[in-house]
Amino acid sequence: MDVLKIATAGSVDDGKSTLIGRLLYDTKSLTTDKIEAIEKSSKQKGYDYLDFSLATDGLVAEREQGITIDVAHIYFSTAKKSYIIADTPGHVEYTRNMVTGASTSQVSIILIDARKGVIEQTYRHFFINNLLRVKEVIVAINKMDLVDYSEEVFNKIKADFEALNAKSTFKEQNVSYIPLSAINGGNVVDKSENMPWYNGQTVLEHLEGLHSHDVYEAGKARFPVQTVIRPKTEEYHDFRGYAGKLYGNSIKVGDAVTVLPSLTQSKVSKIHFFDKSFDEASAGSSITIELENDINVTRGDMIVKSDELPRIEKDITTTVCWMDSKKLVPGTKYLVQHNTNRVLAKVESIKNTIATDYSGTTEASQLAINEIGEVSIKLSKPLYFDAYNENKSNGAFILIDTATNTTAGVGFIR
Repeated sequence: MDVLKIATAGSVDDGKSTLIGRLLYDTKSLTTDKIEAIEKSSKQKGYDYLDFSLATDGLVAEREQGITIDVAHIYFSTAKKSYIIADTPGHVEYTRNMVTGASTSQVSIILIDARKGVIEQTYRHFFINNLLRVKEVIVAINKMDLVDYSEEVFNKIKADFEALNAKSTFKEQNVSYIPLSAINGGNVVDKSENMPWYNGQTVLEHLEGLHSHDVYEAGKARFPVQTVIRPKTEEYHDFRGYAGKLYGNSIKVGDAVTVLPSLTQSKVSKIHFFDKSFDEASAGSSITIELENDINVTRGDMIVKSDELPRIEKDITTTVCWMDSKKLVPGTKYLVQHNTNRVLAKVESIKNTIATDYSGTTEASQLAINEIGEVSIKLSKPLYFDAYNENKSNGAFILIDTATNTTAGVGFIR
């Protein structure tokens, strides 16, 4: 069964958690005890409706304040697909959480309150989806029940968002607009009778119609080696396989390949998926590759097609989203984790911070928590990479604090 990964984003009280809860409820994905808990809590609070946000807001502070703080992953299935929803917070102080949730998603749902329309936070939510190159974006214009299900209000918000979309640098992005009332279930799973003027799909219908391709866009084949398999049993005495996940594109038996960083060349002799062998593996497959000749390959190496070599450099220009309370300043050293490869690095310079409302850049010499900026990094040894807009898997990395071993930032190579 296909698995579709979805990230949600919305401002406070846009109804994001309610939308997810309604999706779970209407697809019968909530357990009986969970429904009973929601009914009991809603009655205790004096609501004349079911508070579906309780289905997703897991932290005590989230339930008390009625906001989303942490990234929660919610799972549900229909007859056609399985879904993983990353319920991410929308507030500016949780930008790093939003980046984390959207980084592995194929679809993003951006919530807009029909009463407020496109606001500053909407710009940031769309900017992050643009930065992370999330191909499918659903603009869910919620709380239509509070504006009398007005088509005029819907069209005004749609026009405002189209003006924002015109600033996007990711032209392959598909943006869809759905008016809905999450609290009443209108246009979430079932069509709303209160909006006869809307002839499009419901949220679930739209999701069901999407093809859940691998999260990474098609590009050049990249195979970071995670481990070398040497069983050393009687049956597989001389077996030497290289296991990992294939990104970017397919690879076939007979393909001429190069191992990086050694630049040793060979050919693919066999492709294994668990206990079966295949002539070809598609992007997104976790496989084991055998090569024609025994060469030195270790974890952290990368196998690529010989006519599709990546860039191999020690100096990189990047866009970094900073996640640590300790500010990022030039001269500091971090570990760069790029796929399975880990390299010591030094921050050479910070050029600017990038405004998430598309207003431009500001000259800067440091990055504070939740800020995004252009950073030049010098590596202790060459990295084999692609630009993020050419190959997402091979153009992204994280920065690890060498003292605390915490993930301090996430970066995208230009």
